[in-house]
Amino acid sequence: MTRLIHGIPVSRGIAVGPALVVRWEVPSTSDHAIVPAQVEGEVTRLKEALGFAKERLAQVRDRAAVRAGPEEARIFDAQLLILDDIDLVGGSERLIRDNHFTAERAFELKMMEWRGLWSTQGSQLLRDRLIDLTDVEIRVLTRLLGIDEPDVLAGHDGPVILVARELTPSLTVQLDRDAVLAIATEQGTRTSHAAILAHSIGIPAVVGLPDVLGQVKTGEMVVLDGWAGTLKVGPSAADLEDARSGDARHRRLTAQVDAIADQPPVTTDGTRVTLRANLDLPEELDAATHGRAEGIGLMRTEFLVVGRGRMPSEDEQAALYQRIGERFPDGSVIIRTYDLGGDKFPAAFRMAPEPNPFLGWRAIRVCLDHPEIFRPQIRAILRAANKTPVKLMIPLVTRVEEVLLTRAMVQEEAAALASAGIEAASDVPVGVMIETPAAVVIADRLAEVSDFLSVGTNDLVQYTLAVDRGNARLADRFTAHHPAILRSLAAVLEAGSEAKIEVSVCGEMASDPISSWILLGLGYRVLSVAPPNLTLLRWLIRCIAMKDAATCARELLQARTTQEVTAAARAVLGHSVDLALIDPTA
Repeated sequence: MTRLIHGIPVSRGIAVGPALVVRWEVPSTSDHAIVPAQVEGEVTRLKEALGFAKERLAQVRDRAAVRAGPEEARIFDAQLLILDDIDLVGGSERLIRDNHFTAERAFELKMMEWRGLWSTQGSQLLRDRLIDLTDVEIRVLTRLLGIDEPDVLAGHDGPVILVARELTPSLTVQLDRDAVLAIATEQGTRTSHAAILAHSIGIPAVVGLPDVLGQVKTGEMVVLDGWAGTLKVGPSAADLEDARSGDARHRRLTAQVDAIADQPPVTTDGTRVTLRANLDLPEELDAATHGRAEGIGLMRTEFLVVGRGRMPSEDEQAALYQRIGERFPDGSVIIRTYDLGGDKFPAAFRMAPEPNPFLGWRAIRVCLDHPEIFRPQIRAILRAANKTPVKLMIPLVTRVEEVLLTRAMVQEEAAALASAGIEAASDVPVGVMIETPAAVVIADRLAEVSDFLSVGTNDLVQYTLAVDRGNARLADRFTAHHPAILRSLAAVLEAGSEAKIEVSVCGEMASDPISSWILLGLGYRVLSVAPPNLTLLRWLIRCIAMKDAATCARELLQARTTQEVTAAARAVLGHSVDLALIDPTA
């Protein structure tokens, strides 16, 4: 019987083939004690295994640089930092000396402690990094136990669709595109390191497939759709034909998109649109530049702090911001200040539980209350802005005072840097991320004290509609096509236009073809999207006439229901493009 499993698409493409179910775990260790005379020998074994792991990781990093690109290769720098961590190495040694554990048991216990700490933080970003711990642990323990590292493809002939609980980054980057048709996993997210690598290498992948290990057996024929985010098990002949025709259709779209990759995003009636990229991690930088992004419209900075035992230094931040800014000398790089709180707190930051953290102490509220965290980031941005087009953006603003306080800090830190003789900009553009109904209502006042506005539609939809975007029961209610969202977007754009400042959209709405067409019709001319969507949006823009989008948008603002908005938008857009190419539900 055919079974359809829904997951999260992370790397586009359609693949048909036999499944290879891969089950591997961190090697188990024994808990027998050693005698005092063996202590130094175990410490030596531990150091040798750590050194070996670092050598192997350096080799994997070099391979990743060739296969996926230099930015993606930096993923493995994070693992190398783990292996050099004083707490991990010193703590493991103490367990050997004080408790007389073997080297492998001591290292395993310390890794269990780290995994427990990271897991309880509740941060999705931190959960994405848990697989890096697994990668490191497998590599060190296999060395200590004298067993081979996992070779998942050994003994299997012909190309397969790999099915696993989750793939580690170092394994993903070594997969042969000719041997692995696609990847399907139970765990993982769009921003997991393995997902980023799969996309860079060009292997279709779907993650977050519930109980896929329990529903698929090795050898079963499956169809993975990296566009729709599905895995079909035991497909019928008709399903296989649909998959092949769907693959051919998407290949045609890819060919059309690739053909205009170097063309500017200009509509058929001559309207120029600016396309920028959103960055969750520095590893996505190459994808942004390959997609011809005209800058970074949203650079999230939480990865710098979540899961780390200490805050990043000012120098570390300044170097990173400058490196990214240098990629876009003719564009803009908008750095969002720490959006801490909710599900994102540094491991070392002790935070009392809140009954509703997403309406609590987070984002700019945390930064203003803890200037010892905020000021080094401001200084780093000022230093990077001295030679690159870097800007500063404040998240979750609900009060004008938050903007004024931030601006005052920017001026104070600029003066301090000048007094210290440190090269830095004397000022930096400060913008506001519009994410709440309060920010929409006072958008005109925020525009008066801001250099630009950027709409974060993910949270704006969540807060405006009172719908938790992570609640599967409410998935059909979480929509940017609600009339209240369209009216909010129109109001924000009007406020920015009257103040003569740039207004952009950097949420998921801008990445969706139909939704982005609505944004263009409303009057938005700057969109910031996930790097993989840049070329698709460029192609769409070059297929449409702005006058048609504007006419339709005026009608959409009078709509009463979400269904009316979606149906009208699809009907008009369908005159310009084949909706089947861009919408899996078409």
